[in-house]
Amino acid sequence: MNRIDKLFQTKKSNILSIYFTAGHPGLSDTATIIKAIEKSGVDMIEIGIPFSDPIADGPLIQQSNKVALINGMSLKLLFEQLKNIRKEISIPILLMGPLNPVFRFGMEKFCDKCREVGIDGTIIPDLPAYEYEEKYIKTFEKNDLYNIFLVTPQTDNDRIKHLDALSKGFIYLVSSYATTGSGKGFEQSQSYFERLKNMNLKNPRLIGFGIKDKSTFQNACRYAHGAIIGTAFIKALEMEGEIEEKVKNFIREIL
Repeated sequence: MNRIDKLFQTKKSNILSIYFTAGHPGLSDTATIIKAIEKSGVDMIEIGIPFSDPIADGPLIQQSNKVALINGMSLKLLFEQLKNIRKEISIPILLMGPLNPVFRFGMEKFCDKCREVGIDGTIIPDLPAYEYEEKYIKTFEKNDLYNIFLVTPQTDNDRIKHLDALSKGFIYLVSSYATTGSGKGFEQSQSYFERLKNMNLKNPRLIGFGIKDKSTFQNACRYAHGAIIGTAFIKALEMEGEIEEKVKNFIREIL
């Protein structure tokens, strides 16, 4: 069973997923951050694939991508860093990033490496649903790899239903039409969250963008199965101190 399915079967609410950029703040910090996240009680991890022109990301995540690339992070190196991670980590791990670096790496090779190192899913925001359905779905399924689709307040109900039918794992609800870390629109998105909640979708829902503290996390959990925090966590990683302590202190303020 895919670990994402197992998570949502065993925990029905207040699911916390944490996003960070691979290779930031230090090139060799990836495994350390992952271990500290799981130890702190987080339910799922999203690892950002750094890229020179990240999609829909605010200044802080853009800067973390820049730092990671300067440090020397690449998709090939990331897979090397993750090759033994499943010896110590049991929670779901997803890779998130634009199509460009995945396409350059090779989609089939990418999916094979995900299976090899124990990745459970991907979030590739600019991979069109029709292209995934026509070209790649069999490759993903062969590797028990779930591709997670994003829904925004502007997504109409017919497309939401189509994405839900095409999806496995969960649906990523973008809280507002803004970049990550902006904090805009979350409080104004409640009618959108209610609309999704009442559609009786087959997949669980996680809310991302604008979730930054205990209050916004709890509010998001009123409308979905949980939430995703990225920018605020990356900001915490940039503070002084040991990584393990920074991770523990941040998560403690959320849960």
